[in-house]
Amino acid sequence: MTVKKNIKELVLLAFVVPVVIIYLIVSISKCSQSSDDALGSDSVVVNINEFGFVSDSLKEYREKVQKNQTLSDLLIPHNVSFQTIHDIAAASQSVFDLKKINVGNTYTIFSDIDSVESVKYFVYEIDPINYIICDLRDSIYIHLESREVVTKIREISGIIEYSLYSTLSGINASDLLALKMADAFAWQIDFYGIQKGDFFKIIFEENYVQDKLVGIGKINAALFNHRSKDYYAFRFEQEGQDEYFDEHGNSLRKAFLKAPLKFSRISSRYTNKRFHPVLKYYRPHRGIDYAAPAGTHIQSVGDGLITDVRWTNQGGRFVKIKHNSTYSSGYMHLQAYAKGIKVGKRIRQGDVIGYVGSSGLATGPHLDFRFWKNNELVNYLSQEFPSSRPIDKKDQLAFTAFKDSIKIKIDAINVNPPSASALTSGTK
Repeated sequence: MTVKKNIKELVLLAFVVPVVIIYLIVSISKCSQSSDDALGSDSVVVNINEFGFVSDSLKEYREKVQKNQTLSDLLIPHNVSFQTIHDIAAASQSVFDLKKINVGNTYTIFSDIDSVESVKYFVYEIDPINYIICDLRDSIYIHLESREVVTKIREISGIIEYSLYSTLSGINASDLLALKMADAFAWQIDFYGIQKGDFFKIIFEENYVQDKLVGIGKINAALFNHRSKDYYAFRFEQEGQDEYFDEHGNSLRKAFLKAPLKFSRISSRYTNKRFHPVLKYYRPHRGIDYAAPAGTHIQSVGDGLITDVRWTNQGGRFVKIKHNSTYSSGYMHLQAYAKGIKVGKRIRQGDVIGYVGSSGLATGPHLDFRFWKNNELVNYLSQEFPSSRPIDKKDQLAFTAFKDSIKIKIDAINVNPPSASALTSGTK
């Protein structure tokens, strides 16, 4: 009898317990939903502004830095004390020097919406990507933030009509792309001598912040047809360094640059007989004159050691660089020397050594460039220099696969004639 009773109790428990558990789960779920509904009807939606903090209850003042304005000029009108401004400038040193704010950059002030309008945040935009937040709510807290950058790949082409700049403008491409191209092809193409009918195709990166173009990234591949000859450039990383190679895997980088100026024109070539515009008689001109605006950066054509920095009666301010036991280069008529230029200083290819001027015997601003081979002046434009190290054997397969795939894309780009805007814009 006792056994049967125990069995009945067990059966009853087996039936009742699950029912109770289900009831409790349903009840808790309903209570939770009711609570959510109740909260939802009275909850406050918090909005985070573009700088990453809540500013719904704050007054916003946004402006651009004007000429000769300092940090004090920006904050004093908003009742920020001199001591607080001093503390902000001191605290910002390790992040960004707010004493060096730039004209035209945007700043934003967030303050309380009351009669005092105490400043709570000061935001200074360094560039379209990076900005400084000065949190003044309690103690001063300053930190650097960056907007999300989206990189997009763009393909363009163009035919030179007047200049590279005007052609890029005509196809709605940034002027900065001209500098990128000049860097990639610096050893192959005379960019001061490109001519009508030359054309290019480029696959490159454009950087966007909130759908606004903020900069040019890297050129992934390019073709520049100069004087009816094709020059390819393929960007490939070797030993952690980005470098450009041709279709055969040879580095585009050579021992010497094509020219000491990125953009200019040759006003006088190497010759054994030239009429000197100042001295008024014929004599040899064993150099190349590059006409360019005063102040244009002059770059060393190769690595080397500065062996001479001085004033000469005819050449004005003069710099000479010894590149190795065979080659040396000279730069004359400088307006000024670059900072730190002195005898004994080591120079890397592309370093700025001075600025175009008209010191010495010169009728106008230009660079008189000289080049020595085995201590004899030679015509720089006629020299043939070997490329730097080609693709390493261990990277050959990876480079070939990348090059083949992107070359198909480059070759498939149609070369577009210049647009009407490019044809009427002239040289920039």
